[in-house]
Formats: sequence, C-alpha cells, structure tokens
Amino acid sequence: MKVIICGAGQVGWQIARHLSGERNDVTVVDSNPDLVRRATDTLDVQGIAGFASYPDVLEKAGARDADMIIAATYSDEVNMVTCQVAHSVFAIPRKVARLRAQSYLTAIYSDLYRRDHMPIDVVISPEKEVAEAAQQRLEAPAAFDTERFLDGGAHLLGLTIEADCPIVNTPLRQLSDLFSTLRAVVVGIRRDGTLFAPEPRDQIFAGDSCYIISHKDDIHRTLEIFGKSQKKQERVVIIGGGNVGLAVASALEKRTDRIRAKVIERDRPRAERAADALERTIVLHGDGLDAGLLTEAGIERADAVLCVTADDKTNMLAAVRAKAAGCPYAIALVNDPTLIPLMEPLGVDAFINPRATTVSSILRHIRHGRVRSVYSIGDAEAEVIEAEVLSTSSLAGKQIREIDFPEGVLVGAVCKDDKVVKLTGELRIEDGDRVVIFALSKDVAQVEKLLQVSIDFF
Repeated sequence: MKVIICGAGQVGWQIARHLSGERNDVTVVDSNPDLVRRATDTLDVQGIAGFASYPDVLEKAGARDADMIIAATYSDEVNMVTCQVAHSVFAIPRKVARLRAQSYLTAIYSDLYRRDHMPIDVVISPEKEVAEAAQQRLEAPAAFDTERFLDGGAHLLGLTIEADCPIVNTPLRQLSDLFSTLRAVVVGIRRDGTLFAPEPRDQIFAGDSCYIISHKDDIHRTLEIFGKSQKKQERVVIIGGGNVGLAVASALEKRTDRIRAKVIERDRPRAERAADALERTIVLHGDGLDAGLLTEAGIERADAVLCVTADDKTNMLAAVRAKAAGCPYAIALVNDPTLIPLMEPLGVDAFINPRATTVSSILRHIRHGRVRSVYSIGDAEAEVIEAEVLSTSSLAGKQIREIDFPEGVLVGAVCKDDKVVKLTGELRIEDGDRVVIFALSKDVAQVEKLLQVSIDFF
C-alpha cells in the first residue's frame, strides 16, 4: 500500500513508523527539511521537503498512484486543502485529515466533508480524542492508564501496585486458583523502568506498574484484588479552559450522575467563552498555579484535578500543587513523552499523551482489514492490538497454549459471538473470533505475521 503522510511532527512520525514497519510504501512530506531528514534517517520511508498542499509537491511524493493520504500538519486549513488537491488533481481514494478547530467539527456542518464539497473520508480531532481519554481517566481514578477494546467489553487498566496490595509476592499462576471466576489478565509489568510481558511464575511486587485487561463487568472486582478502591468522583477542578477543558466540562454537565466541576483559565477571552458555553460549571479567571485561586476553587475538597493547559510543565506543576493542597487524584496532560517517567516521583496519578491518543485514533480509522484497534503504551514501548482472526491465520483452530507466541506477547481477551469469554490455556481460537493482544514493540511484527495481516490488512 502506498501512503503519503503530510506533516513530520510527532504524530506524523509515529504514523510513518507504524505503517513503514508493516512494509507499506510510505512518503513523508513536511515544509521543515530537518523533520523530513529525521524521518528518513530513522525510518524506512521516503521524504519530500515542501508544502503539502502544493500539487507539484504531492506529485513528487507520488500522489498519482497513492492509495491513501494522511494530512497531519499543524494547520487545519493546510490539511483540508491537501485533501482537496489529493482528490481533485490526483484522485487518491482515501483521505484522512487532522482538524483541531471546533468550528470545523460541529455536527451541523458535517455535510462539508462530502465528496462533492471538501472530500475528506475521515476527520480526526485531537481535542475530542483527548477529552474522551480524560473522561475515561476520571471514570477509573485508580488507574494511571485506561483504554477500551472489543466495543467496550474489555478494558485495559494501568495500576500502580502499593505495599498493601493483597496479591503482592503472589505468582501470577496462582491468581486463577484464588479467583477462579475472575476475567482479568496481567499482560504487562513495568519494573525499575523496564516493561515486560510476565510469565506465569512471575510475581507482582510493590512499586510495579501493571497493565491488566479486564472484562467490563469485572473491573470493580479487579481493582479490589489489586488493592484499589473505586471512589466516586463528585467534585472535579479542571485547570485549562481551552478546547479540551471545555469539552470535558461539557461532558460532565451532561452526565446523569451529578458532578460538580470548576474550571480555571488564565486567558480572559477564553475564560469568558467557557463561561458562556457552560451552564452549571463555575469558571474562574486566573493562574492554575496560584495557591489562593486553587483554594477558592475548593481544591482541598475536590475528588480530582484535571490539568489540561497547553503547557506540559504547567500541567505537571499544577497537578503537584493541587495534590499538596489536599486533592487526592491528579491527571496531567503531557505531550512530551520524555516527561512521563517524572509522573510517579512527582506524585501525579495519571497522565494523558495527546500524541499517542491521536496516533491510536488515526490507526483505528485507516485500517480497513482485520486489525480493528491499536493502543500505544508508554513511549511506543508496547502495543495492545485488537484484531479479527482470519481463517488463514496460524492462530485459527489452535488452543491458546498451543500457539507459539514470542516471549513479549500475551493474549489479554477473546471475544466469541460478541461475548467476551474467560481466558484459559484450553480456549480454542476460531475463525472470526476477535482477540486483544499485548506485544512489546520488538514483537509487533511477529504478531502481525501470526495474524497474517499482510494478506488482508487494509
């Protein structure tokens, strides 16, 4: 498959890494020659320096025989024009655009993206994706990372293990004996900064960060077993009243269970806009790092603080200050993946990485074939892949214990006939089943080979 990726920033680079690793013919276009050079030096891709919306630049990138174009530059307008040129001049069949401005995303204007108007097949909104991720974090405050799979039937939970966890120092193989009906699997453990897929004899230690895939109906029980309490969120302080903060506050207002939210925004026009858009939410104008303003917002009585300004360091410091003031749970929006290891030492409970969220969303939309979803863990250290098993796959017809997985790969969930079933070594994977697989980055290519996605991928 021939793909043109416009924009070589973090999102474009990650998409290029995924698609080139799957042996697609990828060309990266960016107006910054340094970013193009970085992509061509580190990935198996071609690169063109130039403006993505220019027809001659797209021609050099091979648009005449391209199968897909992904417009992920920093400009909404450039992304939209790029898709228009790709359609009108080069007839590229599939066009994906990343759009940030809420005005472009309003449902009443969705007719704009018809083929005879602005031909964009898939519109990705980073702010919308991040806002949904923030809501998931608020719904599972005991977890530092969450994601849904199998149409919500299974959830990935990232849990930090404390010394009082009931199953500390217990071999994983004993969990199935102790909790015979529990539908949850530990698929990854981060210990001393290293992420690995555990074996049945491995134990869980205090200080570990565990990634668990749980049946949706067993989440509460899973949290209890791993020493976590599920406290209901009734008061939330949101620091940052931009698109993300506003979207989260609006969603909280619409929930049936009443959640009292307050928004702190430093920019006055943005604060006024948020105040006009929200009905029951109090908006305070000021600096989210101001201790006095946090006290005015009732931070010591809040159940959670969500820090979603445009600045990573502000979000981290605001989260630390809120925790110091008595808020028990802090979530920070962090774009820079190198800052994520600082979360735990600073006491920040959970983080949201917008780039990883956007990359996962784009991959989910562009994959037409059997891979339905991909979720990136950490700084691209591992992936959780949801896929449908093909009859030609080497998985089909085998019991899980019979499948020769690489040591960095574990099955986390299986869905048969729209029902998520309990995993056992004797469970047989059949054609048409959907599986959720955890794989360290080095083993992703082998997983794709087992799934035979190279035959029927897009």
